[in-house]
Amino acid sequence: MPVNKNIYYVLRIAAAMCFIGHGAFGIITKPIWCNYFAVFGIGKTAAYALMPWVGSMDILMGLSLLFYPTRTVLSWLVIWGFFTAMLRPMSGEAFPELIERAGNYGVPLVLLILCGDGKPFAGKWFAGLKPVEQISAKTLAKITICLRVVVLLLLAGHGWLNIIEKKGIMGQYISLGFSNPAFIAHAVGLFELVAAVAVLVKPIRDILIVFLVWKIATELFYPHWEVFEWIERGGSYGAILALWLALKPATIKETSNNLQQSRA
Repeated sequence: MPVNKNIYYVLRIAAAMCFIGHGAFGIITKPIWCNYFAVFGIGKTAAYALMPWVGSMDILMGLSLLFYPTRTVLSWLVIWGFFTAMLRPMSGEAFPELIERAGNYGVPLVLLILCGDGKPFAGKWFAGLKPVEQISAKTLAKITICLRVVVLLLLAGHGWLNIIEKKGIMGQYISLGFSNPAFIAHAVGLFELVAAVAVLVKPIRDILIVFLVWKIATELFYPHWEVFEWIERGGSYGAILALWLALKPATIKETSNNLQQSRA
């Protein structure tokens, strides 16, 4: 299978995971969501009544990506993913909560760029989206840059949250039996910040696999609803894996050959 199609399926599944996992918390009626509804003056009683509706919509959007992805749904998910991430600092949480969720809004955006051959919002809005047969070198470059930025943000955001000793993260380290959770948080935070800079400056494919395994493993440590938390972070795993695929030497060579043939 051509690498552009592999990237397409990775991003498509990753975006679906993100919104299905997020929607599950609406069905469960996660208490912290009350803070986000409160930004708009909505009280707890109304918030709990609205959560299942919001969650059901998220799940439907995620499922639509699995069965019939469209430009309309992906565009909505870019906006909705960024909006819901923004609600965190707006409700009083730390700013890195916004950038740590870059996979939520970045992955559907990259998928739009891939399917539009560099033009994310050009084409039919309700037709089923498929990857172009031959990805151009220009589009590959755009996708690679976007993925590097997304991975930079999600790693830097999580590292930042470790550095400032986010309560939830500290709780994870305590539950794992660490006697000095602050030291572990600072060490992990420094590692992730260095990893983020490395991805921005010069991503190395073999090291990206290390980051991928790290991200998949560390997202399993949430004390409650671990499965849904892990699924919701699908955009993070997908962005790293898609970047690994985009940096494959054969992919770069193939797109360069396609560009030369198109000019001939």
